[in-house]
Amino acid sequence: MRTSESRLKRSPLTTSVPSPHRAPKASAARAIAPVTGGYRKGGEARERILKAALQVFGSAGFKGATTRWIVEEAGVKMPALQYYFGGKEGLYRACAEEVATRYLALANRSASDAALALQGEIDPEQARVHLKAVVGALTGLLVGAKESQVWTSFVLRELADPGPAFEILFDRLWNPGVELIAALIGRIEGRAAPIPETRVQAVMLMSSLTAFQTGRNAALRTLHWRGIGSEELAIVRAVLDTQIEAIGVARKAMSLRR
Repeated sequence: MRTSESRLKRSPLTTSVPSPHRAPKASAARAIAPVTGGYRKGGEARERILKAALQVFGSAGFKGATTRWIVEEAGVKMPALQYYFGGKEGLYRACAEEVATRYLALANRSASDAALALQGEIDPEQARVHLKAVVGALTGLLVGAKESQVWTSFVLRELADPGPAFEILFDRLWNPGVELIAALIGRIEGRAAPIPETRVQAVMLMSSLTAFQTGRNAALRTLHWRGIGSEELAIVRAVLDTQIEAIGVARKAMSLRR
């Protein structure tokens, strides 16, 4: 029987792309002692399974992962997975819900403040301030936060190759994010509501951040960075702020010429 560790090393993503897709050097099963005592430590067993599943699904995707692989990584027995999640698809959906909840918790303040502001009358510069805050929070999550790399790997795989959790991630993360950013861009440009062009701008902004995950090796090598720490993250944020400052400038200049 092939060990789960060797399978992680042979996954196409783990050989070409580092974290978040690269599996840890030591398997989760080694890092976490096996659960004993039946379901008395149910909360702990459930968390072990979710943690291992996010790593395995993020590395191999829904089709490539197996429940046996996941329980080996988690250090639990198969009945525990079936008890808490029903099976592979139930576990996959639970992972999506968990990732969405974690993302929203970390980005909640800036997004909530922006959404509340949009309910009233805000001028272009106020909208710009909120947009910088929202994009800055996303930058910290998608570019700088080590803890979110596994989550991001899971999300990007599912959005690129839709499976059982696509609707969860689209409805809870991607679409609300695009609509919020598009609405802020619209207000900067003097629009009451988003239009296709502002949604395109929003998608491009969000996609520019995910590029640091999907193309991490190439990005780091191009930038001559060994990794992304506080200094590198500050550079990324400054560049994005500059791009946000440029939004609506051409439109404003045209209106002044008229």
